[in-house]
Amino acid sequence: MADSALGDPSALEPMIERVLDIARQNGASAAEATVAQGLGYSVSVRMGDVETVEHQQDKGLSVTVYVGQQKGSANTTDFRPDAIEETVRSACTIASFAGSDDCAGLADADKLAKNIPDLDLYHPWTLEPAEAVDLALAAETTARDCDARITNSEGASVSVREGMRAYGNSAGFFGGYRTSRHSQSCVVIAQDDAGMQRDYWYSASRVPNELESPESIGQKAGERAVRRLGARQLGTLTVPVLYAAEIASGLVGHFVGAISGGNLYRQASFLLDQLGEQVFPTGFWLGEDPLKPRAAGSAPFDSEGVQTRARDIVADGRLEGYVLSSYSARKLGTETTGNAGGVRNVVVRPTSGDQQSLIKSMDRGVLVTELIGMGVNLVTGDYSRGAAGFWVENGQIQYPVHEITIAGNLADMFKNIRGVGSDVDSRGNVHTGSILIDGMTIA
Repeated sequence: MADSALGDPSALEPMIERVLDIARQNGASAAEATVAQGLGYSVSVRMGDVETVEHQQDKGLSVTVYVGQQKGSANTTDFRPDAIEETVRSACTIASFAGSDDCAGLADADKLAKNIPDLDLYHPWTLEPAEAVDLALAAETTARDCDARITNSEGASVSVREGMRAYGNSAGFFGGYRTSRHSQSCVVIAQDDAGMQRDYWYSASRVPNELESPESIGQKAGERAVRRLGARQLGTLTVPVLYAAEIASGLVGHFVGAISGGNLYRQASFLLDQLGEQVFPTGFWLGEDPLKPRAAGSAPFDSEGVQTRARDIVADGRLEGYVLSSYSARKLGTETTGNAGGVRNVVVRPTSGDQQSLIKSMDRGVLVTELIGMGVNLVTGDYSRGAAGFWVENGQIQYPVHEITIAGNLADMFKNIRGVGSDVDSRGNVHTGSILIDGMTIA
């Protein structure tokens, strides 16, 4: 993969122009098209042996047409001219049978990206599969050798991936960019007389040399598995809960879901009509930074060509903005926030020291390092998840715990956040440190 087979995004412009021309010829008053391509491979090893070497190469064309306020969409993975023409015609046929929707249509022309910055998202990894196998074996070997109680492995893996996306519409917009995303991971099992525990670690980045070393990944995976041995259960009690940074992103994700346009206009959110209201404690800040170079969620424009921009979503605890596409914004009588396709690089600003300082501040409670199940209701805010982690007493970790349930209501949980740690995990689309919440029910 030394030389990308994807080429330059500008090479896709003629295909998109042809799609738009065919749409016009078939009666569409407006149209848009997205072309996505990707290639890469992944390797996995287990117990010192190679398990899989998988190569991936995919491509797709998505077409949406509007006949007045009627919308039709179709997709294909076949880029032959006759297949593309048939796909566009299918979208037009679907639109002719669709009901009229006053909110349907392209993004407003004045919202479309005028300048498309280079966000440094493309860093292909010139790594051969045999070299990737060596990296995976190094991670697993380190994990298995770090402690005699590591008795089994679920394997280690390396993934190499690059992609390209281009979007154009009949309002005259065309834009495209290339991306890369690489990762390494390891999962092992520790065992003692009390039973077995598993844990993992991983590293992910757009830039190969920003990945953690396989030895570091393996060491962390092994140590995390061993420290969970001897886990106990807890009785019912109400105590503070500290979400470790690597899982706190899920908590932030629930908030983003509750302020997303689709849930709001369907009235399926516990945060309805909360714009401008205090939904977090004073001093809490959460924003979006889609133009951050090299970051996992960065993009110069959203999935309908609207310019992305950095903005406050929560400032000093108050809800300052929603997460809206053009369609959901029209349903709500407002303007798009450039979030067609979702949020991009949600950042939670730290308010405290690192995780250890939050543990001391908590004094007595539970540090949660794993969540199980999906007991979250965004309509009511009710929250109940299976969990595992560590019991904290006198500001220090005492012993591991498992088979517990943590419960509360998201509206109360957000308002009861006591601190956000400086131990920010930025491997994914949400960048946050550990989050300490007062007064949750443990059972």
